[in-house]
Amino acid sequence: MICIHVQMKYTGEPVKRIPVEVILDTGERDAALTGRDGTACFADLAPASGKVLLHGAIQHQGLLDHDMTCELLSLTDRSGLAATGAPEGTSWGSTAYPNMQTQSLWVEGREILTDSEGYLVNLADWSEAFVQAQAQVENMALNAEHWEVIRYLRDYYGRHAVQAQVREIIRHFSQIWGSERGNNRYFHDLFPRGGPQKQGNRLAGLLRTKGEH
Repeated sequence: MICIHVQMKYTGEPVKRIPVEVILDTGERDAALTGRDGTACFADLAPASGKVLLHGAIQHQGLLDHDMTCELLSLTDRSGLAATGAPEGTSWGSTAYPNMQTQSLWVEGREILTDSEGYLVNLADWSEAFVQAQAQVENMALNAEHWEVIRYLRDYYGRHAVQAQVREIIRHFSQIWGSERGNNRYFHDLFPRGGPQKQGNRLAGLLRTKGEH
């Protein structure tokens, strides 16, 4: 038997809220959904070499042996996304304008420029380390739900070249989290400095939305 335990990368919490499709590719492809404990088991499979795919993306390649743990950055992760959380080849650009007031944020020993409110000047400077550094500036303790929203915002921008509107964010996450958490009030609890369209976009390394200037 091979059992795959799926957990969130930044918290180590088992994925319990929604089933995750787990595919083992050992020459033949076997698929199963995680249960309420975040685990998918393949009772008829003996240890072998192969791949583990979550949401279609390879999370492990090598020996598949009994109990294994795989991590997700976000429940909304899909195959084809770059490490930046956007489709490969996405062009980000700069937000600089004449006489812009900038400030420095040090991220892993490198100076990153933001505007006076914390929005990136060069959008390509975004990284997960930037999120953690900017969140510290804003006195925010990040959890798995923050990361899910941030990855979703970047993915949406990468696919549509425009920021997601609040109604689109709510519609997307109400399907995953349910109506008790997939609503505007809960998002403002997660992102108290302006909700996902302000604080969320800042942390996601995106542009200001209309009405924020």
